[in-house]
Amino acid sequence: MTVSPSAPPAPAAAPPPPAVGPVRRTTSRIRRPGRVRRIALPYLLLLPALLLELLIHLIPMVMGIVASFRELTQFHIRDWTGAPWTGFDNYELAVDVNRPVGEALLGSFVTTCLFTLLSVGLCWFIGTAAAVFMQESFRGRGFLRALFLVPYALPVYAAVITWSFMFQRDNGMINHVLHDQLGIGGAEHTFWLLGDNSFWALLIVSVWKGWPFAFLIVTAALQNVPRDLYEAAALDGAGVWQQIRRITLPSVGAVNQVLLLVLFLWTFNDFNTPFVLFGKSAPEAADLISIHIYQSSFVTWNFGTGSAMSVLLLLFLLLVTAVYLLVTTRGRRKSDA
Repeated sequence: MTVSPSAPPAPAAAPPPPAVGPVRRTTSRIRRPGRVRRIALPYLLLLPALLLELLIHLIPMVMGIVASFRELTQFHIRDWTGAPWTGFDNYELAVDVNRPVGEALLGSFVTTCLFTLLSVGLCWFIGTAAAVFMQESFRGRGFLRALFLVPYALPVYAAVITWSFMFQRDNGMINHVLHDQLGIGGAEHTFWLLGDNSFWALLIVSVWKGWPFAFLIVTAALQNVPRDLYEAAALDGAGVWQQIRRITLPSVGAVNQVLLLVLFLWTFNDFNTPFVLFGKSAPEAADLISIHIYQSSFVTWNFGTGSAMSVLLLLFLLLVTAVYLLVTTRGRRKSDA
């Protein structure tokens, strides 16, 4: 009997090729909206801030620049767009030191520069010294830290009004303590808000409300400095001043660069302090450029000249900021190299 060999099994049918085209198109259609949303989300979140920046800063800035090229006085304030164009006449009037307007602006600029240098230097020095002192642990340190931040936390108007009462000639606490209690300066009370003393009164208030900010920033920067460095330096025989010079100041150098720039811009542009302390007309010794521009614009009603002064102030601050950032950036690169 002959047995025939069994036939090999038939090969399984190959599965049909996947539909590549439609799937890819579906995937791309699904991914594109998600990608667009991811790209557009940051701009949507920034949109409210950009709109507020446009309404509060950019549009008034452009209007001020346009007004600086017009003869905008009280006669054209109702329809300022109809004020005649003067070109660069307002700028020439502001920078001409041989004329009363330019001479007064130059004197105010020099006073502001001197005031800013003293205020920023004292704020940085007092704030840094307090921050270094508060690094050591002792009883009552938390209370002192909170007390040091009180001038920074107080509203500017409330603090400056309080100082204006303290500087009063007859009833102020400053004269009462100096003349009546300590006998300094004789029996005649001092005029603090008039004459040359107004500069020092303004400087005292500015430093009082500005140094806590420097203290806060430097204190935060010192938290990243390891205590081991100070212990190793003490073992090597380094004193307190050498530790501050070799460890503390280099460690907070980058923070100090930003801190000094911020303090400079805030102090140079400070309007609230002299306005609340002296009113609309500050004494000549305390005639800061911010209050001087206000007087040139809203007291004499010459908005064109005041706008030109404001634009010149903006250009000066931009120039100083650019030079400062360029110098500090180069110095940081050299130190890193």
